[in-house]
Amino acid sequence: MLAPMADDDGIEEFDQEISTEVFDLVKRGNRAFREGRFEEAISFYSKAQLLKPGDPVILSNRSVTFCRISQFLKERSASDSEHHALNGLDPTTHAELAVKDSEKVLKVRSNSPKSYLLKANALILLERYEDAKAALISGLLVDPLSHLLQNSLRQLEQITFDSRNRVRKLQRSDDIECTLCLKLLYEPVTTPCGHSFCRSCLLQSMDHGNKCPICRTVLFISPRTYPISVTLNNIIQRSFPEEYAERKSEHESLTHLGVDLMPLFVMDVVLPCQKLSLNIFEPRYRLMVRRIMEGNHRMGMVIIDSATGSVADVACEVEIVECEPLPDGRFYLEVIGRRRFRILQSWDQDGYRVAQVEWIEDIHPPEGSQERDDLTELASGAAELARSCLRSAREAARTGRRSRHMELQEEGMPGPQDPEKFSFWLVNQLNLRPTQRLELLRLRDTRERITRSLIFLRAGEQGCRVQ
Repeated sequence: MLAPMADDDGIEEFDQEISTEVFDLVKRGNRAFREGRFEEAISFYSKAQLLKPGDPVILSNRSVTFCRISQFLKERSASDSEHHALNGLDPTTHAELAVKDSEKVLKVRSNSPKSYLLKANALILLERYEDAKAALISGLLVDPLSHLLQNSLRQLEQITFDSRNRVRKLQRSDDIECTLCLKLLYEPVTTPCGHSFCRSCLLQSMDHGNKCPICRTVLFISPRTYPISVTLNNIIQRSFPEEYAERKSEHESLTHLGVDLMPLFVMDVVLPCQKLSLNIFEPRYRLMVRRIMEGNHRMGMVIIDSATGSVADVACEVEIVECEPLPDGRFYLEVIGRRRFRILQSWDQDGYRVAQVEWIEDIHPPEGSQERDDLTELASGAAELARSCLRSAREAARTGRRSRHMELQEEGMPGPQDPEKFSFWLVNQLNLRPTQRLELLRLRDTRERITRSLIFLRAGEQGCRVQ
């Protein structure tokens, strides 16, 4: 964010005769702002605005406060949020509200340089640098000698100068190289603004924002379904067949058991095949979901490991199969567990965690081996026991006897021909503690996972419950 609007914190005091109630509300709002209680400040300013609509001082102070909240949320670390969850709007929405208030101020204070700076500050938080520059220039037309606007314009020009240099450097590179991974383009996608990337690279980039990585143009596309640039792809295949074959092999390995980037939702242990409903209310996760829905609709779900006090080393990718935005800004999600991964490293991005991950699978016995046959037989026996438990549960339901130790759903039960998938289906039926579920998620031995599940399944007099 650029220089503040006023000498200390950007907040203005009334210097005109107003009602005692409005004056008191603004004064309390200013005090709350200076003490860092920004949400309270917004509440006071909004009440004052209802009593005195269109007042430029109230609107100006509220715009500054929206900007401060947006900046605070972007800079707040993921670990802080995990230990103390926040409710409310995401940082982008706060910045958009700040822009709206600043535009109202400009309508009645078009002769004040501070009004233009107010709008520019909010636009910078939205990364709308050209619009911010236009606002500052408009202010200088009103007051060419304003040091506040001149300094702010110099700062903004430095930001855009650095950005242009990065773009020139990227444009000087080979036209057939992806500017994100710096490798030969694979499945090239050309955006409406004219820049080409590997489809998978652009897909990962749009997990974290819906703007072109080069020129920052907002992209209303989904890389997963956006068509490949056929002409460019054919030129690459004909001109560099060996490199293209290497890139294809590398991409296939990355798709199945390689390294990828994953935004993390820190909440609970989720297993493959598990279905879950989520109510997203925290600002950082609202922002994350908005970005994910512009990308591949996938995120990682991980728990805080009680043994270490930090995020667990193994987690599960979930796919958002239903996303319903609610009127108050929350999201209602339906997700399903997909693949497991190991977290190699993680970092903060705009208040939530992003991790570099490595996909993991169980270590399977070779096809046709005795170990494989034994595993299939074990899965078949476990499946039959589960069906028997289901029949007992139905009988118990008729007599009013129900157990709290297990909930069983026969629908969707995988066959014993896929023992790993069946093992996770079985674990999902057991009411286990998070530490036990995490331990089973870490296992890469399908036989061991089924065996441990059977211990719970066979526990005396625990019964089953039909859902």
